[in-house]
Amino acid sequence: MFGRRKKNDAGSASAPGAEPFVDSVEDEDDDIEAADTTAADGPHDLEDLDDDRETVAKTRLDLGSVLIPLPEGGQLQVEMSQAGSPQAVHIVTQFGRITIAAYAAPKSPGQWREVAADLVTSLRNDKAETTVETGPWGRELVGVTANADLRFIGVDGYRWMVRCVLAGPSGAVGEGQPLVRLAHTILRQTVVDRGTDPHPVRTPLPVVLPQVLAEQLAAAAQQQAAAQQSAAQQAAQPQAAVPAEPVAPQQDTPPQPTAAERDRAPRRGASGSAIQQLGG
Repeated sequence: MFGRRKKNDAGSASAPGAEPFVDSVEDEDDDIEAADTTAADGPHDLEDLDDDRETVAKTRLDLGSVLIPLPEGGQLQVEMSQAGSPQAVHIVTQFGRITIAAYAAPKSPGQWREVAADLVTSLRNDKAETTVETGPWGRELVGVTANADLRFIGVDGYRWMVRCVLAGPSGAVGEGQPLVRLAHTILRQTVVDRGTDPHPVRTPLPVVLPQVLAEQLAAAAQQQAAAQQSAAQQAAQPQAAVPAEPVAPQQDTPPQPTAAERDRAPRRGASGSAIQQLGG
């Protein structure tokens, strides 16, 4: 059973959200105001669950530091760093794009409040219209930019922080919109694996792609590299020389055509080719 263990307690309590993710959007309780990661509301810490990682991964996309349920019809976009390693995985839906990532944080909560303040400053410096709203986990930021509407959702956990970024067309990230409700549902069923390795505060936790997805990306990269190499080779090849038309050797006294030949010959004008004008 997908549950959440109480720390320092041998017993366990069941938690909702255990079922495989489907294409429905859960109803939200309008009375939820404060942020907390209780048994009834994820994201969940992998160490607090009754199920092991293999069981949890059966109904989620395993990205190493986070295990995310995928919505029906959602597509994945992988963002690679300059070094060639995955740094973000985006879920593209019919309503817009959802990006969930985990970051290292101190043991005490409060990192999201600091990050949110920095985001507000950055958005306003970029001339974005910015507002702060209250969601199931506390404050959520909404920014209206020239290219897209954005919503930032943050959740503090034990030595980790999850940040969810929504991007969509005008009005898509407003309160109660399908994209926002879908993101809240996904976050409630997200599982974080902080691991034991030390990471500086605010550092993104490693993203590890599933083997199948990694193989697909590698194959696509090889095809793209082969196409670029082929195009470069074609561009580097010299153009084949066009053989010149043979020109009859000039004679000291060219033969004069007969009257019949002059009548049959086509008339030449100034628009004729260079070859045609020879001897004209």
